[in-house]
Amino acid sequence: MKRIFAVALGILTAIGGFVDIGDLVANALVGSRYGLSLAWATIGGIVGICLFAEMSGRVAAVTSRGTFDLVRERLGPRVGLANLVASFLVTMLTFTAEIGGIALSIELVTSVNYLLWVPLVALAVWLIIWRVKFSLLENVFGMLGLSLVVFAVALWKLNPDWSTLLHQIAVPDKPGKEGLLPYFYYAIALFGAAMTPYEVFFFSSGGVEERWTEKDIRTSRVNVFVGFPLGGLLSLSIAAVAGLTLLPRGIQVDTLSGVGLPVAVAVGKIGLAVAILGFVAATFGAALETGLSCGYAVSQYFGWQWGKYVKPRDAARFHVVVLLSLIAAVGIVLTTVNPITVTEYSIVFSAVALPLTYFPILVISNDPDYMGEKVNGRVSNTLGTLFLIVILIAAIAAIPLMLLTKAGQ
Repeated sequence: MKRIFAVALGILTAIGGFVDIGDLVANALVGSRYGLSLAWATIGGIVGICLFAEMSGRVAAVTSRGTFDLVRERLGPRVGLANLVASFLVTMLTFTAEIGGIALSIELVTSVNYLLWVPLVALAVWLIIWRVKFSLLENVFGMLGLSLVVFAVALWKLNPDWSTLLHQIAVPDKPGKEGLLPYFYYAIALFGAAMTPYEVFFFSSGGVEERWTEKDIRTSRVNVFVGFPLGGLLSLSIAAVAGLTLLPRGIQVDTLSGVGLPVAVAVGKIGLAVAILGFVAATFGAALETGLSCGYAVSQYFGWQWGKYVKPRDAARFHVVVLLSLIAAVGIVLTTVNPITVTEYSIVFSAVALPLTYFPILVISNDPDYMGEKVNGRVSNTLGTLFLIVILIAAIAAIPLMLLTKAGQ
């Protein structure tokens, strides 16, 4: 049982990163428009996030220090500040969307307008962040997030032609009615969604929360190579069932209720109920993840005490940052801005911020002054450099594509 719970951090991080409110809709939307012809972008993101999460987890285990603390010390306060500002703004956008996403998920069950749920959702998020132990938090929400496996069950129940699905993945070809620019816009969006910056910050900070040492590098790698691919497979399952049920009928997904429609078709009401439970768990887990990441980033940069492994009064500034971030997120949601739209934009801006996120991790994981004998090997460095080039290309292209396509329209 301990071995099972050892991967809970990776599962929570992956569920929050791959299948939060925006990703739920984005993957279903992409599936309903392109089938699995954009699976290559998600698969590339899975490989990239595994690569850099392994580095960040190893850094946390060896140094027992947070990422932003190390970035400021190793690369200087200016680079660290640029990293902090870019990552914090993207994380805040995502935090805002998750608060709204939890409320939207509850609305599916109660039919009560989601805005009425926002204050209660915010209170619940704050109480859990403030009072619940980190280990309990990751175990409960990591495991509940696995309810989204119902999408994989739905895919199996639909009994597709597996060779056709594999051909779509291996030989991607956009539908003739779709333009080339929107195709690449969604490719960058899916890639950015898979490699959202806060994922590695939360994961490495969680390692410090759990007091990882060099002996726990193996645990860190199990978290990475089980949790993140699982999140990616769930994303692909969401896209696949949407492609099988909605694409032939010309139905495009633009709401959370539309995401669950293929599950209802394949599995029935019970499957839909499980899917909604997964929506709540995934968005709630992502809200906890992004809320904590806001506090981690600011506190680590300024050298404040942080984390849930110390008493709240000993990390007062950390909790104040989380609380202020939560208040700001609630204020934005209550303006009636669409939470799904917010997250879809945050995904694109995540792609823009990726170079600032992953370059410092690559530098620190190669520094023997910090890592000793645990520096990157040749394979990690080669892949890391190649992915940095891809990340840079995605960052340069993201905003122009968003403007030219009007966010994929």
